[in-house]
Amino acid sequence: MTLQQLRYIIKIVECGSITEAAKQLFISQPSLSNAVKELESELGIEIFHRTTKGISLSIDGTEFLSYARQVVEQTELLEQRYLGKKPSKQLCSVSTQHYAFAVNAFVNLLLALDVDEYEFTLRETRTYEIIEDVKNLRSELGIIYLSDFNEKVLKKLLKENHLIFNPLFEADPHVFISSLHPLAYKNSVTLEDLDDFPFLAFEQGEYNSFYFSEEILSTAPHKKTIHVSDRATLFNLLIGLNGYTICTGVLNSDLNGDNIISVPLETEEKMLVGWIANEKAHLSAIASEYITELKRLISEYGYTVLS
Repeated sequence: MTLQQLRYIIKIVECGSITEAAKQLFISQPSLSNAVKELESELGIEIFHRTTKGISLSIDGTEFLSYARQVVEQTELLEQRYLGKKPSKQLCSVSTQHYAFAVNAFVNLLLALDVDEYEFTLRETRTYEIIEDVKNLRSELGIIYLSDFNEKVLKKLLKENHLIFNPLFEADPHVFISSLHPLAYKNSVTLEDLDDFPFLAFEQGEYNSFYFSEEILSTAPHKKTIHVSDRATLFNLLIGLNGYTICTGVLNSDLNGDNIISVPLETEEKMLVGWIANEKAHLSAIASEYITELKRLISEYGYTVLS
C-alpha cells in the first residue's frame, strides 16, 4: 500500500468515477483501475462496488477512505513542517436542499478563511442525491429536513446507508412570496388563502416521492403546481407569477434582496432541519467550521440550536 494509491482512492471518490479521476490524474483509466484492484487484493476488501451505472463505495471502502484521508492529511502536515512544502488546497464539499442559510454560511466561511488556495463544492440538489453524495463521501455532509410525514422513511434510508442525522433547529413552516404578492400584507396565511396561486416545488427526478419533497405538506392538493430545479428560477417565478413555496422561513436579504419575503403558514406541522454525515467518516476541520457557522447563523436568525 502506497500514499499514491491512497490519493488515487480519494480522487476517485471526489470525481465519482474512475474515468474522470484518471483524466484529472493524467493517467490512463486501465492503469488507475489496476492500481485500485491491486490495493483491494492486498487489503482483502472490496473498496468499490462496480455496476453498469458506475461505482460506489462499499461499507469497507467507506471506512478505508476515512483512514486514507487522515493518513494523507497527516503526511501533508509533515511535509509542510519539515520539507517546507506549500499547503495543499483546502477542500470541502457540502450537499444541501435549497436553503438560503446554507449558502449564507458557506459565504461567511469562505470570507473568513485565511488561505491562499481552496477548492470547495456546494451542491444544491435533490434529497435522494444528497443521501447518495454523503453515503459515497462525495460530500462530507448534507443538509435535509425531517417531518412527521417523512421521518420514518428517511430515517430508515439513512440507517441502511450508515448515515447519521444531527438536528440543527426546528422551524415553523413559512411561505416565500413576492413582496408585491396580494397576500404580502398578511401576518400569516393558510393553504386556503394560497389556493389560487401557483405552488412552486423543487423537482426530485426519478425519486419524485412525496417523502423526498423539500416542501412540507407535500401531499396537500394544489390547483396549480410548477416544478423547478434551482432556487434562482423559483425566485423568478415567485415574483413573475405571484407563486409561493413552503420552506423554513429563514431568508437572508443580503443575498436574496428585498423582493422575496417570508410569511408564517398556519399549520401544526414542524420542520426539523439537520445535517447528515457518514458514520464511518471523520469530518475535516473545514467541514466542522462550516457546521459552527451554520449554528451561529441559525442562532442569529432567532432559532434555538439543537446540537
